[in-house]
Amino acid sequence: MVSSSSFASDSQYCPRWKYDVFLNFRGADTRRTFTGHLYEGLKSRGIFTFLDDKSLEDGDSISEELLKAIEESQVALIVFSRNYATSRWCLNELVKIMECKEEENGKTVIPIFYDVDPSHVRYQSESFAEAFANHESRYKDDVEGMQKVQGWRTALTAAANLKGYDIRDGFESDADCIDCIVDQISSKCNTSVSYLQEVVGIDTQLKKVESLLNMEINDVRIVWIWGMGGVGKTTIAKTIFYKLSSKFEVVCFLENIKENKHKMDSLQNILLSKLLGEKDNSVKDKEAGRSMLAKRLRLKKVLVVLDDIDHIDQLDYLAMDLSWFGKGSRIIATTRDQCLIGENDVVFEVETLLDCDAIKLFNQYAFKEKVPNECFKNLTLEIVSLAKGLPLALKVWGSSLHRMDITEWESALVRIKKNSDVEITENLKISYDGLEPEEQEIFLDIACFFRGIEKEKVMQVLESCYSGPKIGLRVLVNKSLVIISENNEIEMHDLIQDMGKCIVKMQKHPGEYSRLWNVKDFKEVIDNNMGTMAVEAIWFTYFEELSFNKEAMKNMRMLRILCIHSGDEYSRMKASSFSSDSNCHDGSIEYLSNNLRWFVWHDYPWQLLPENFNPKRLVHLDLRWSSLHYLWNETKGSWE
Repeated sequence: MVSSSSFASDSQYCPRWKYDVFLNFRGADTRRTFTGHLYEGLKSRGIFTFLDDKSLEDGDSISEELLKAIEESQVALIVFSRNYATSRWCLNELVKIMECKEEENGKTVIPIFYDVDPSHVRYQSESFAEAFANHESRYKDDVEGMQKVQGWRTALTAAANLKGYDIRDGFESDADCIDCIVDQISSKCNTSVSYLQEVVGIDTQLKKVESLLNMEINDVRIVWIWGMGGVGKTTIAKTIFYKLSSKFEVVCFLENIKENKHKMDSLQNILLSKLLGEKDNSVKDKEAGRSMLAKRLRLKKVLVVLDDIDHIDQLDYLAMDLSWFGKGSRIIATTRDQCLIGENDVVFEVETLLDCDAIKLFNQYAFKEKVPNECFKNLTLEIVSLAKGLPLALKVWGSSLHRMDITEWESALVRIKKNSDVEITENLKISYDGLEPEEQEIFLDIACFFRGIEKEKVMQVLESCYSGPKIGLRVLVNKSLVIISENNEIEMHDLIQDMGKCIVKMQKHPGEYSRLWNVKDFKEVIDNNMGTMAVEAIWFTYFEELSFNKEAMKNMRMLRILCIHSGDEYSRMKASSFSSDSNCHDGSIEYLSNNLRWFVWHDYPWQLLPENFNPKRLVHLDLRWSSLHYLWNETKGSWE
């Protein structure tokens, strides 16, 4: 049982910055030039930077997401350019930035004057005077509008009076100025790791890993971080990465290598691109990539994190020979599999949390910033005890109980105790059971298909199938079941994904799975005509020849998503990778569900779609590289 003595003392925590830098700039002026290069420079040094990548910056208000990003950034860089003041969007961001600066734990604000005199910004003269004349004309009959304009003027004057960088003064090129800015930011952010807002119980483990890295020695070494799923390996690796990035020439963090095991050439290209600073590195095969790594990086001091390795071949592609890298380089690899670690390799075993840290982490998610009510004390201690110090379980259970009353806590505790002897993945299912039906369906779609895909693309698919996917996704994020990454991609922890897939696989055979994502399962279903009305979605990428018959989908009448992607980009144009009956390319597949919303089939092998195919709900169709001559032999009626 967890000790009650640590309950009260660990009930509060101090939030940390989520982002190192927020970039405020006029996109039309500098997105493709100075600001774009500055962003890349910051990113290459491991500085976590928020950049609003919208091409349109108009309107009088900015989103809650942007306001929150400003509040959660340690440093704000303001790039003043000639047309900066024409953007009400930029000016509203600036006001928020200056407000945050005045707060007790205010952020650092650094102005950068790009092709504009600081005095023009300070006194709103020249191009800034013209912009404000237009603003005042726009709001001349609007008292609140004129107050807003005055607020913009005040913010501009205050920002221009801060110490910053004038590109025209003392720099031979934009690159020189960017180097100085990145050095300053790197030094500033290195004093306090800002990767996460709430990393509990990590300090001791960080010190141990740093000791094993032994930065004082000028050798090249690999350090393994090993531990069970959900124990915090990636968190430690990413925190070390952001903390030490400034000590290296170039850095790269490769996430979820296990999930990309079919794309090792692509990962090799990403590694080369990030370490060499070249966008278009395209190696054709493993040996060519290894050769380029050895030739181009042997004199560079690099920091590389290889996250979630589960096969020795992955290391062989990316960092098998330490002589590829320059003196002082460090490779960090995380894994669950101790068998991958060499007998003489340096390894750090991640331990579960101490009781006091476990309570603190649970309280952060269950009560957020509030002090826990004493009546929850005993329940908290029991739930934390059942988590056995595993951070993932503490986060998920804490999030699922947030804002619940004490009777709901008692009910959850009963369910957790009932499953106390089973795998943690089964225990995590309690958070799934607490979701609304549509939220459960969205969760299963994400677990089976959408991990690592851009949020915007995922939302397009979900919106074709559900009535409230935005709210559903927000609920999943709030309950710590889904993460939106710094690259705006949908992510989730391995154990949570495993839990989702286990739910789908509760049926006896693949033909009754609601979702098919595994090529092996898909082949079993189509080869044996096992498909049923239970199959709602199919989404996979194939990397080898796949047989197919015309009747395979005749019983899948509730299918709403069908996405079959070709995985080999280099061979797509050579020939279709599908083969089937001898008459494969004649006619059409026998049946496709009229319930389809999202239909993607690369290299579709038939000449036609089925005559009885009438997908009135279809919103997306992608049949590139197919054998289609035309869709149907006859004209179809109009769709609703």
